[in-house]
Amino acid sequence: MTQQTSLSGGVSSLEPENFQALLEESFGQAESLEGRVIKGKIIAIENDVAIIDVGLKSEGRIPIKEFTASGMEASLIIGDTIDVFLERLEDKNGETVLSYEKARREAAWKQLEVLHEKNEHVDGVIFGRVKGGFTVDIMGAIAFLPGSQVDIRPVRDVSPLIGISQPFQILKMDRSRGNIVVSRRAVLEESRAEARTELVSRLEEGQILEGIVKNITDYGAFIDLGGVDGLLHVTDIAWHRVNHPSEVLTVGQPIKVQIIRFNPENQRISLGMKQLENDPWAGAEAKYPVGMKLTGRVTNIAEYGAFVELESGIEGLVHVTEMSWTKKNMPPGKIVSTSQEVEVMILDIDASKRRISLGMKQCIPNPWAELQERYTIGSEIEGEIKNITEFGLLVELSDDIDGTVHMSDLSWDQSGEEAIQSYKKGMKVRAKILDIDPKKERVSLGIKQLTGDPFDESISGFKKGSVVTCEVTSVLETGIEVSLAGGLTGFIRKNELSRDRAEQRPSRFAVKEKVDAKITQIDRPNRKITLSIKARETEEERQAMTEYGSTDSGASLGDILGAALQQVKEKKNVSEPSSEAAAKKPAKEKAAPKKKEETKKVEAKKAETENDEKPKKEKVKKAEATEE
Repeated sequence: MTQQTSLSGGVSSLEPENFQALLEESFGQAESLEGRVIKGKIIAIENDVAIIDVGLKSEGRIPIKEFTASGMEASLIIGDTIDVFLERLEDKNGETVLSYEKARREAAWKQLEVLHEKNEHVDGVIFGRVKGGFTVDIMGAIAFLPGSQVDIRPVRDVSPLIGISQPFQILKMDRSRGNIVVSRRAVLEESRAEARTELVSRLEEGQILEGIVKNITDYGAFIDLGGVDGLLHVTDIAWHRVNHPSEVLTVGQPIKVQIIRFNPENQRISLGMKQLENDPWAGAEAKYPVGMKLTGRVTNIAEYGAFVELESGIEGLVHVTEMSWTKKNMPPGKIVSTSQEVEVMILDIDASKRRISLGMKQCIPNPWAELQERYTIGSEIEGEIKNITEFGLLVELSDDIDGTVHMSDLSWDQSGEEAIQSYKKGMKVRAKILDIDPKKERVSLGIKQLTGDPFDESISGFKKGSVVTCEVTSVLETGIEVSLAGGLTGFIRKNELSRDRAEQRPSRFAVKEKVDAKITQIDRPNRKITLSIKARETEEERQAMTEYGSTDSGASLGDILGAALQQVKEKKNVSEPSSEAAAKKPAKEKAAPKKKEETKKVEAKKAETENDEKPKKEKVKKAEATEE
């Protein structure tokens, strides 16, 4: 305006050429101001714009919202001088185009470039959200804050960070594109490193600190102590059992911890929460004496038993063998359930190892003791078949105890596989108690023992070593099966069929043939009788040698056996009735000449043997005389 006044005031005194030069100079200076920051005065505020006088031929209009780009309220006062950016001398309406925001940005860029070169922090305000991050007003310049650079760890809610002034680190500047990238995380890491160094220098075991739960894992939680992290193991969270840290802790939760162990070299810190509380195991042995009964809560179930909490921080183990008197092979999870209240007895306690052995079955009567009082071995019972297994029957004796009838104790006559086919589940049966073993928790029953063993009755007339007459019932490669009086069966092995090896052939016997054999073994448990023809023949030979002499006396074995047989026959004839003897007399007379002939042959053979040996004896005598 001043220039225009001065120009208009001196028109009459200037020549046309001079006026033209001054006018061109004035417009040239104005054009050189485009794209630069100049001073302007607020002369008016109309509606949502501020009218700014910058000393040109026309005023400029700037929207008030440019003054609030940083998210702060505009405080414009008429008459104030401000910096504005001259974009164009005039627009289509003949008005000067100005920008307050660009003026601030230009001024900020120069200052930010200097701070960026010095790697110094700058203050800014987060005022908007864009794709991938946020917009930050830094001294009038708009910068981009990536989402990964907001904090050291992911932040779900950034609303508390918006609209407040805070320090940032400039990561990148590109003036040609007008891009500025800043980081809040870099500032936090620097301050964190400084705080960490200071904190580590004064850390010591036993120190109590306040921290914030930073992360939770299966084995514990990491606690931020203010620049340094420590591990709070799951076993150090509480004196009682904690299955997972998330049961007690949450991310972001402030807690108080104690330093248990600290290694300055690797800066590893082990923390504890339960150490801030009294140890419940102190005085536990006096509080829980052996034999004491009390109620606890099942906290955990394992394959080998269940853990029962007696009080907060004290747990005992009920081994699976101590849960029930009768359910020995049942998984613990089928006997008790988690959170169940159970009555237990203290069996053993070791406070130094923090172990308590508990028992559940000791709190209820022992059904085995009751069973021994109720039944005795040999008594008969009646019960229902609860189950049929591959080894026999399970018969119910009481609500918790079943007796076992083995397959071999079902029948005297049938095999176990055959006898068990006659029984069904739910059937009532009678049985005799054979054995009661409380230690092994076993009751043996027998059904066949209700009646006498027919084998014992049949074998009463036989004894080991006696010779019996039996009948061949089957011829096998390994021997022959025979039947004895009373319906008994026996077996003669192949090598027991004769003294003579050549006669040990089962095929020389026929079914229904009668044979005499000696009983060598009676196996009552297996109901078997073993016989031997060979043993009978050997016994007869021994008796003959005893009664009629030996081969040393000069008699041959044939003579001895012949005489023995003759003696046996004579005894038989004497013991037979006279009528039978008369009936057999012709047969004897017929057999006598034949026997005489055999005797003559034996004597002749004996004489020949003596004649052959006589010359030999004479030669021996002559030799002995010559030597003398």
